[in-house]
Amino acid sequence: MRSKNILDEISDGKLYDIGDMVKADTGGCTGCSDCCKDVGDLVVLTPFDVNEIVNFLGVSFDELLGDKIVLRETNKISLPYLKMQDKNKYCSFLNKEGRCTIHSKRPNICRLFPLGRVYKGDDFKYFLQIGNCPKDNLQEVKVESWLGIDNYDENKKFILEWHKFIKALTFRLKFVRDEEEIAKVNETLLNGFYRTSVKEADFYSEFMKNFPKIKNELGII
Repeated sequence: MRSKNILDEISDGKLYDIGDMVKADTGGCTGCSDCCKDVGDLVVLTPFDVNEIVNFLGVSFDELLGDKIVLRETNKISLPYLKMQDKNKYCSFLNKEGRCTIHSKRPNICRLFPLGRVYKGDDFKYFLQIGNCPKDNLQEVKVESWLGIDNYDENKKFILEWHKFIKALTFRLKFVRDEEEIAKVNETLLNGFYRTSVKEADFYSEFMKNFPKIKNELGII
């Protein structure tokens, strides 16, 4: 019996590239913040996301920890996630009116919705999530316009490198049992990638310059 592709169950069955048209435009999300509720275990923040936020708010990574961001451990790796607040589990960056206070610098995963990202080899494509957005009659929009990411090629290169790195680090820690070694790895990860903010225009060049050194410190070839 042939197994069913999970994408067939959660998407329209198509894969999209940056120049494709897709029915994802919500028309401004006026009066709705449904996709900003109870998603704390979904929105993991990359170094790019955090750098955008700390620059925009003029604060440090550690100032956001506990209040707006929480560390979650998956496969022995501690990474920052958006924090959900109170019993309603709304994103900590929403204001009283339910609007995003960092909308222009929101994380890449937030930019995607209702799109998702699927990795294939050394590339990724986008898919349209079905049934997750309460808005009716989503309109066609070019993927590039919907994402609204500056320097898209550099951003994509970073995302692919980060995805590959996290996979490698997961494998590296798979057989590590020493708690002190795991803690040291996570401290190096946070210090090297999240606690060092740079000017937005310099992020990609600085990341790629420091990437090999930090990978070496973490034992990643």
